[in-house]
Amino acid sequence: MAQHFLVLTYPAQGHLNPALHLSHRLARSTSARVTFSTSIYGHRLMFPASAADEIVEDGLVSYLPFSDSYDDGFDPNIHCPFEFQDRFRSASSASLAALLRRLDELGRPVTCVIYNMLFSWAGDVARGHGVRSAVYWIQSAAVFAIYYHYFHGYEGLIKAHSHDPIFEVNLPSLPPLKIRDLPSFFGITSDEDPYSVLLKLFEQLFQLLDREEADSATTVLVNTFGELETETLAVSAERVKLIPVGPIAPPSLLEAVKDEPEFDALGDLFRPDEKKYMEWLDAKPKRSVVYVSFGSLAAIKKRQTEEFVRWLRESERASLWVVRKDHEQAQGELEAALREAEAEGMVVEWCAQGRVLSHPAVGCFVTHCGWNSTLESLVCGVPTVGVPQWTDQGTNARLMEMWGAGVRAEADEEGVVAAEELRRCVEIAMGGGGAAEMRRSAEMWKDKALEAVAEGGSSDRNLRAFVAEASQ
Repeated sequence: MAQHFLVLTYPAQGHLNPALHLSHRLARSTSARVTFSTSIYGHRLMFPASAADEIVEDGLVSYLPFSDSYDDGFDPNIHCPFEFQDRFRSASSASLAALLRRLDELGRPVTCVIYNMLFSWAGDVARGHGVRSAVYWIQSAAVFAIYYHYFHGYEGLIKAHSHDPIFEVNLPSLPPLKIRDLPSFFGITSDEDPYSVLLKLFEQLFQLLDREEADSATTVLVNTFGELETETLAVSAERVKLIPVGPIAPPSLLEAVKDEPEFDALGDLFRPDEKKYMEWLDAKPKRSVVYVSFGSLAAIKKRQTEEFVRWLRESERASLWVVRKDHEQAQGELEAALREAEAEGMVVEWCAQGRVLSHPAVGCFVTHCGWNSTLESLVCGVPTVGVPQWTDQGTNARLMEMWGAGVRAEADEEGVVAAEELRRCVEIAMGGGGAAEMRRSAEMWKDKALEAVAEGGSSDRNLRAFVAEASQ
């Protein structure tokens, strides 16, 4: 029977992109059929001209959605977050079962389900249909190890010191980490916190992994590469079957696939800005522009915007800002500050981040440190200034410091980074002194990342071995 992978993911920008890129990597590097599935809501955003139950083809991958019961999207102002978990699991499980039957009837039987790390229920559905399954962990191996230890003996210690951001925790296979370096969900102290649902979803995944027998352990594909997280992967693999297959990034960033069709923007849930930002970058000197983006979810506080404005008015460096449409006031204030500033700048609502980071004019990336952005900066060899907001971003900012490819900005007790601190960090990344060493480290990781995904590289071999094993 021909291999057919069903890749299942959550309809959020930071989840869609790595799942899409993995799907295309599987389709390009093997002869397997690949179907990508997200919720009906996410599918509609990706393919607004198609019917909800219509199979979409792009020449490499097929697209067919499942229903999570929130077909018009989850709205926290309407829907109860505490009902989300049970409602989502029940509806999605039934819909996935129906999807597997439909693909059987179409003569496209699924041989392996690769599911998002928050979808532990998908493993149970796949097993019920006699289909193999694998988890797709879209964060770092270090964050996987942190969650593992949290749910295996360290929860009490971390909770007891959750109020102290500089308390140091020593976890096996990991460097010493402060509380502020750990996933923000560990700071949740009440089940009434709406984000407590997410921590429970992580817990369910590790409960699933614990239930597995050693000889039938669930494979966990990790969006990292062996050379980047060698020790963490080695120690974690003693407990869980971790397979590094990354960096999973936009095809245009990876030399191994540059001649293939590009699908970089397929998963963008935001309409790209029509401003000519690439032409604007073309006119700038090499490594002269500060690129600033805080991703698809992070909210910019009013006080933080005020500090950005102060920094802009005093900065002599050109800057390109991504400020989403839902932050209209921040957009206006930053654009006004740029008009008054000596240095040039541009504000866009959304952009092709891979193209921007790979442009020679970009000298550093002021980032929220989402894992996708972190990997893209490594693949492009661009130093980062980390301004983490929540979830795994504090860990990623710390990792970039350890890898010599970034600096973390110090925030005040309200999580706001002052203009002076931003200026200090940008100069570390782009000015004299240590900036050259940081660029050398970033370039080194770029070379190692590209080697890992090139034909015969460590991640390429791992992915091919996974496909071969799944066919047995």
